[in-house]
Amino acid sequence: MTAYLIADVDVTDPSLFEEYKRDVPATEVRYGGKYLGRGGLTKVLEGDWQPHRLVIVEFPDMVSLMAWYESPEYARLKAIRERCAKTRIIALEGVAAATSSQESG
Repeated sequence: MTAYLIADVDVTDPSLFEEYKRDVPATEVRYGGKYLGRGGLTKVLEGDWQPHRLVIVEFPDMVSLMAWYESPEYARLKAIRERCAKTRIIALEGVAAATSSQESG
């Protein structure tokens, strides 16, 4: 089942963050990750959430997402991110694909 990494990134050192931003996509691709959203315009529709730089990455499943997050190649980049940004990250499991009987329901 698909899984999503959702991150709200408050960049505190833009020049160092550029290194992270440049190098991290290649590590995600190795685990089947692909960007669905990355730093685009956000609009709060309800509540008091004030997001910074939102990122959504889709992975084939939670196992792949966690394998990437805990991988040695990401560890170096995670250390960089921790020095140049305050980040909230969650992993969200997607929903099962609907079957034709569910769709017609």
